[in-house]
Amino acid sequence: MTRHLLSIDDLDAAGIHELFTTAAEMHDVQRREVKKLPALRGRTVINLFFEDSTRTRSSFEIAGKWLSADVINLSAKGSSASKGESLRDTVKTVTAMGVDGLVVRHPASGAAAQISQWVEVPVVNAGDGTHEHPTQALLDGYTLTRRLGTLEGKHVVIVGDVTHSRVFRSNVKSLTKLGATLTVVAPPTLMPAGVTAWAQAEGFATSYELDAVLPTADAVMMLRVQRERMSGGFFPTAREYTIGYGLTRDRLSLLAPGTPILHPGPMNRGLEISPDAADAADSLVLDQVSAGVAIRMAVLYHLLAGEPDKTEVIG
Repeated sequence: MTRHLLSIDDLDAAGIHELFTTAAEMHDVQRREVKKLPALRGRTVINLFFEDSTRTRSSFEIAGKWLSADVINLSAKGSSASKGESLRDTVKTVTAMGVDGLVVRHPASGAAAQISQWVEVPVVNAGDGTHEHPTQALLDGYTLTRRLGTLEGKHVVIVGDVTHSRVFRSNVKSLTKLGATLTVVAPPTLMPAGVTAWAQAEGFATSYELDAVLPTADAVMMLRVQRERMSGGFFPTAREYTIGYGLTRDRLSLLAPGTPILHPGPMNRGLEISPDAADAADSLVLDQVSAGVAIRMAVLYHLLAGEPDKTEVIG
């Protein structure tokens, strides 16, 4: 039977911390002249991406190769899916070639979980629709833990297009498991339906006033405005969004000195985040990219290095 990472729900706090410990060890590999470990020698990992990606796909590819796995990148545009082949047939065909793991990104929510029911190899969810992006949340939490030491009792503010954000949904679960208190800030049109009940159930706060929240933040995470997922006018103009909810140069003065700034990327500079904020001394954007390789190495190691004999989640 097989292990998967489909959602942050697959991990408890102890499992997250275990991955962080492994990631810290993997992080040291990035500083070596020869960036190779033999842990996954002889294993083959397929990055199966039905959506465009730079950071996630590249970091999974690097992570696999630094663990000595053979990594193959497949995209929908270059596969039989572009000819009308079903998702089930695509993944069944790929796994029939003897691969050892799948890293999947898909525009449909729940696609990774469905794929895990069709195959007998580990599946890692690299982002499914507006559902979840668990490894992004793990690298965000890992980055913050390295900067702040602990997230217990820390106030993390998440700002932006939360309606369309799988990163937000995974971070709500992971950061609260790590002991952080969360405030989610967005214009009313970009707050998910039923957010009040959801916030009560998950234990996070919501606000429509960014300036009122920033002074108490221990960390700020800006989310990309996902215009490719928007079919209507969620805000009047880009300028009005920036005035109300962008991390502008003026808003940097509302943050306490040393407050880390995060963004999962890609950034819309001048829209949700100003160049001054993106390139500030306290910006952890590039730290997140570096942490992404370490976290994904840790995930692949935990999923593929052993020989599991039962169905379970990692951690």
